[in-house]
Amino acid sequence: MTGRVAAKRVLLFRPEMGDGGADRITLTVLELLDRNKFMPMLALVRARGVLLSKVPSDVPIIDLGASRLVFAVPALARAIRRADPDIIFSTSGGGNAVAVAARMLARSRARLVLSERSAVFRDTVSRRRRALELPLKRFAYRHADLVTAVSDGVARELVERLALPPALVRTVFNPVLTPGADAAAREPVVDPWFAPDAITPVFVACGRLVAQKDYPTMLAAFTRLRCTHDARLAILGEGPLRASLEDRVRALGLTAHVRFLGFDPNPLKYMARARALLQSSVVEGLPGVLIQAMGVGTPVIATDCNHGPREVVRDGVDGWLVPVGDSDGIARRAAQILDEPGLRERFAEAARIAAKRFAFDVAMPVYERALTGEPELAA
Repeated sequence: MTGRVAAKRVLLFRPEMGDGGADRITLTVLELLDRNKFMPMLALVRARGVLLSKVPSDVPIIDLGASRLVFAVPALARAIRRADPDIIFSTSGGGNAVAVAARMLARSRARLVLSERSAVFRDTVSRRRRALELPLKRFAYRHADLVTAVSDGVARELVERLALPPALVRTVFNPVLTPGADAAAREPVVDPWFAPDAITPVFVACGRLVAQKDYPTMLAAFTRLRCTHDARLAILGEGPLRASLEDRVRALGLTAHVRFLGFDPNPLKYMARARALLQSSVVEGLPGVLIQAMGVGTPVIATDCNHGPREVVRDGVDGWLVPVGDSDGIARRAAQILDEPGLRERFAEAARIAAKRFAFDVAMPVYERALTGEPELAA
């Protein structure tokens, strides 16, 4: 009689469980990994972050207690020796080299899977940092068993910029739409801007308040839109640029029309009630907020940056893509959404269908095959 195959011990590694997209996806993977196949553990440089309390109760959390990411190598190596995982999975682009070094130091034979979650070459990163980061990744990534990319664009960069063998790289879309997405979208919003009888249309933006999201371009676009249309903008997210962005809003005279709502673990309830979602990023990997909005039937207006948006949005079919930095283009498309109600409804229906590619039941089997080393399924 053949017994059941033992579940593989998989150790996920990242800096912390904050409010970024990679943190959310890490949480989703921890929640949805098939427990008949995997025993997940989570190692954090520092056990902190707004999503830490959401980690499933059956997932052991290892606090490495390092002051900085680069200093976590010895502690992670010790954790690897103690936990003796079958698989090590780094879900942080910045932490991938640390995971490589720690496995070497631990002399572990665990399968090592790295995840690259954004464009490899980013203008928002200083030249000095790029001069250090790119050669380090070029060397370190060759010591992995697999490097996953969140989009085809990122996968191409890994091959072209880092000269990785194509066989070492695999595109694995994030499982963005989770089982409870529809219920989360229906949760009430205690905010008069989103009340059922509110007259003024609201646009929503969602993401960390950091340079790569280029919120100044979004605010410039909204200023132009306000010249011809009555509208509001609600921005979900936290980050180091919040104070400067609030100052810019005041300087533009938009205090009554733009609000920063901070971090909310359920952005879907706002997205579902918005006229459209705006994104003005200068660089992405696979923008989960676009997928989330489309999944609840909200059209998106996004900059066509590297990479991801063009792999999610079909321009003019389920949303709009405009050039990076084009505030006039964002304003023009937002006005079109307001002026043509039928257009919004058409986009909404198409968006729901397009987003299904990123549903958990489609994406998680691909994730699991990447972790175990099983070959990709034929398209």
